[in-house]
Amino acid sequence: MRLSVLDQAPVTKGNNAADALKKAEKLAILADELGYHRMWMAEHHSLPSHVSSAPEVTATRLAAKTEDIRIGTGGVMMMHYSPLKMAEVFKTLSAFSPGRIDFGVGRAPGGDGQSIYALSEGRRPQMDNMYEKFAIAMQYINDETPDGKLYGSVRATPGNVTLPQAWMLGSSGNSAIATARLGAGYSFAQFFNGDLSKGILDAYKENFEPSAFMEKPEINVCYMVTAAETKEEAEFQALPQDIASLKLMNGQITQAMTPEEAAEYPLTEMDKMRIQDRRHLHIVGSAGDVAKQLRDEQEMYGFDEAMICSIPHSQERRLDVYRLLAKELF
Repeated sequence: MRLSVLDQAPVTKGNNAADALKKAEKLAILADELGYHRMWMAEHHSLPSHVSSAPEVTATRLAAKTEDIRIGTGGVMMMHYSPLKMAEVFKTLSAFSPGRIDFGVGRAPGGDGQSIYALSEGRRPQMDNMYEKFAIAMQYINDETPDGKLYGSVRATPGNVTLPQAWMLGSSGNSAIATARLGAGYSFAQFFNGDLSKGILDAYKENFEPSAFMEKPEINVCYMVTAAETKEEAEFQALPQDIASLKLMNGQITQAMTPEEAAEYPLTEMDKMRIQDRRHLHIVGSAGDVAKQLRDEQEMYGFDEAMICSIPHSQERRLDVYRLLAKELF
């Protein structure tokens, strides 16, 4: 199975933002050494617990620090950027690291309402033209001139660079079909709502139209994972993230506490039930059990690649998750 990495530059309790970005760099170097296929940085705004606010900038650093792994964004939130600017950024990235860059985009805002308006300088953002934006950016990246008065006389530079792969994030049948018709890869965020279905992925495959960016359909599915040598240790390391998720459901955005603090946290019986009910969003277990679940789901749903997001409190524990899964799955 092909394995990849999604990182959100999490800031756990007792750590700082600069450290979180440096830890992303160390994770990229390890993933490259272990043979992971790609690493993407997410985009979040006004969220102190996650500081990946400029994934295209971080991607530049990660590409410079690695040799073989593909580097990209999962994804750039298109509503905040023009198609021309997105094309210029990813053509530049590809000029520096040809054959290793992924142009991954999303249609969500990556932040709350106030962040949306701050990023658009108080203007009402356009939210209903995301697929059109993506298509225009892809034309620019491919050294084509889009139609229309606005774009027709402008070229995206640098020109004549190796094409990045183009990917769209999604979690519904509608996004799967639209992505397929644009000839881009489809990345399903299973950790977001847990609604992965064979029907969604089959709809993507059946509607795929080859493009300069991708000759055949490509699907990755992103999972939140905490794995360890034993299930008990994995549950211990996962509890801080479980509690943070419970708080988020109640509108509280907090940094994840230490595992020791989480073990002392007064969970109600209802809280414990909710945590177990959300295990389809956060896979927790021994590395062997997690690997088996990933293999079983790949066979069931027919995707090409599993992308792993993991947020244990300790950086060493987080790196261990990727080491253990590589040992089981490569």
